[in-house]
Amino acid sequence: MSKDKKIFIELGVVLVLVIFGFLLLTKNSAPVVTDNTANNQQVIPTEDLSVGSINVGAPAASIAYADALIKYKDARLQLDVNCQASPDKMTFKNNALMMVDNRAPVARTVHLGAVFPIKAYGFKIVKLSSTTLPVTWKVDCDSSQNVSTILIEK
Repeated sequence: MSKDKKIFIELGVVLVLVIFGFLLLTKNSAPVVTDNTANNQQVIPTEDLSVGSINVGAPAASIAYADALIKYKDARLQLDVNCQASPDKMTFKNNALMMVDNRAPVARTVHLGAVFPIKAYGFKIVKLSSTTLPVTWKVDCDSSQNVSTILIEK
């Protein structure tokens, strides 16, 4: 194979990789829940403000899902469709805020220091606070027990 042909092939491979990388970077990864009962209009998830949220009773959602993913990227407990948690172990300082993210199409009951519901595809921002430190809390999701462990330190 001639030197010119080899360079042309290498440039083609590099161009394909650059295009592929660009497509991956421009892809919107924030999930949007579709409400099939409302003519398939998109619904942007916002914080579930019922019992358990630090924003209980607020007139409107305090934070949108995409913003919460960014703000709580290192303090997010995700519950999947089988009520399993990711990550399975986390450590926080006392009075820290954490996002509990339900990625299931059904509402969940979560036990994390207190018992509270989370709507389908909903999330809550919860405050991790204890008078006894350090303390380890086991997280339960519906009937699944100990799906994650939260250590709260001084």
